Amino acid sequence: MQTHTYRPNQMTTKLCLDDFDYDLPPALIAQMPLAVRTASRLLHLCGAENADRQFTDLPSLLQPNDLLVVNDTRVLHARLFGQKSSGGQVEVLVERVLASDDEVLAQVRASKPPKAGSTMRLEDAFEVAVLGREGEFYRLKFPADALALAEQHGRLPLPPYIERSAADADESRYQTVYAHEKGSVAAPTAGLHFDDALLAQLSSQGVQRASVTLHVGAGTFQPVRVQNLSEHQMHSERYFVPAATIKAIAETRAKGGRVVAVGTTSLRALESAFVDENPPVGAGDTALFIVPGYQFQVVDILITNFHLPKSTLLMLVSAFSGVEEIRAAYAHAIACKYRFFSYGDAMFLERNSS
Repeated sequence: MQTHTYRPNQMTTKLCLDDFDYDLPPALIAQMPLAVRTASRLLHLCGAENADRQFTDLPSLLQPNDLLVVNDTRVLHARLFGQKSSGGQVEVLVERVLASDDEVLAQVRASKPPKAGSTMRLEDAFEVAVLGREGEFYRLKFPADALALAEQHGRLPLPPYIERSAADADESRYQTVYAHEKGSVAAPTAGLHFDDALLAQLSSQGVQRASVTLHVGAGTFQPVRVQNLSEHQMHSERYFVPAATIKAIAETRAKGGRVVAVGTTSLRALESAFVDENPPVGAGDTALFIVPGYQFQVVDILITNFHLPKSTLLMLVSAFSGVEEIRAAYAHAIACKYRFFSYGDAMFLERNSS
């Protein structure tokens, strides 16, 4: 297991947080999924050119021998409500289940921070012990297998910009159709646009598919709080790149195909596995902070949703396709009233070779 980080280079130090800001009308933040997964719009960015497409146009943008890499993580019922032993209300968001299975790292919201040694009763079903703080998270001990208890009693954690509680429809629509490995607190949202029929169509035209696992942590919603990007500490997330996927990438390269990452999480897993490693390291914790100036090792095409202002994900796509190109593409998307964020529309980005 290794932890991978990337420190911004000299080019990056010329950029600051405000360089990744933009004004988004609140009405463009998608609050509900569309009735059909593949009905979203797709903004194709190639160099400085923008093309307005539909997500169903994706087969025409991919070629035989291309490799589609998806993140097969599954969103946990990670949000639990309850009371402290003192009677105060608490909200717990599980960040990750630890190796002991009955301990987790979690964000805890309460009027007063819980103290080490205290207990909390969650969902009026079981008690957890507060073991202490680890950075911004609390270490909690569950009375039994934490994953099983969270799945049985917890709630689906929709992102904070979706201003409603999770509904029955979100149980399926806030998961990808290929979700398998439980462990995320947020969906790898680029994958939400795919259904089984579209995946079958891509397979029939010779597009290969492989998977990685990156469990999205609660830190994905944490704001960047420093203007100087070199001072930002990226949150860490677990990833796993199977040997079969590493082999598929080599075969794709040999055939002249392209590696197509479905989502920034797939991209971060792949780049983490291959960065400065020969052979690649297929599992570990990654704190890879991708900003303009980063040299991509693996991914040629990125399918992604639109990202929040001043977010690390907006910096990532700017590194991939160019700062000015992304800035212009977002301005175009806003003018054309694309839908933004988790349940919003998608982008098809080609890597900017410069």
